[in-house]
Amino acid sequence: MKARVDYARLYSLIEPTAAALISISTAVKESGFDPKIVELIKIRASQMNGCAFCLNMHVAEARAGGEREERMHLLAAWRESTFFTPRERAALAWTEALTRLDQGAVSDEVYAIASAEFDEAELAQLTSAILAINSWNRIAVSYRFQHPGRP
Repeated sequence: MKARVDYARLYSLIEPTAAALISISTAVKESGFDPKIVELIKIRASQMNGCAFCLNMHVAEARAGGEREERMHLLAAWRESTFFTPRERAALAWTEALTRLDQGAVSDEVYAIASAEFDEAELAQLTSAILAINSWNRIAVSYRFQHPGRP
């Protein structure tokens, strides 16, 4: 699969949009929200959206932040794994619900799980992080950004 537009070229074309998305991520980071959870939700959303470019980036960032390989390997099956805390599971459920809006509105059950683990401010930050990664995924997938590396 060939990229439709070079990443650097597209970035220059959407610089104000990219800056806005980066500012969302910066605000989440500066809020003190758990960076390990942020990387987990970025990986999970990118898996769901089929974004190899973002998956490659966020797996590397999670690894650099101390995330364990086995947890990243089991992330797609987090419901069946014992490797994730209740707080992480709530974040992953919230991520999946917000990423798959074509499945219908976010259920009261998922909201109850998320709001039991996160206060209002934290849930707002989590929602913002999910919004940003889903936006980046859609940009990268639609333009077929290629991750570095080879088979």
